[in-house]
Amino acid sequence: MKETRLGEFEEVILLLVGILGEEAYAFKIAEEFESQTKRAVSIGAVHSTLNRLGDKGFLTSEMGKSTPERGGRRKRIYTITASGQRVLQIARDFKLSLWDQFPAFSTGKLSFGK
Repeated sequence: MKETRLGEFEEVILLLVGILGEEAYAFKIAEEFESQTKRAVSIGAVHSTLNRLGDKGFLTSEMGKSTPERGGRRKRIYTITASGQRVLQIARDFKLSLWDQFPAFSTGKLSFGK
């Protein structure tokens, strides 16, 4: 049986694929991850996560057109599948449900202590 849950890193990578759209290739995803999270990431971690998300059925990929700036090499462009969108919605709904149950946020009386 395929794993249908997302780890935190997988969730962020899948969201970035959606955000980047036609520019969702590994190097750009890694750049965007670092820009958004202010954390370093290896291109190998991004590649293995993209492969895992593909194996789970959450992503598809196809080769884009060759570009002169890459010496004629083509980029593998990733796209979220309907299953990927569904799993993101489930993850979002679950987290929002938890946040809504957290008393400090649900009452509007947030306290950070002393």
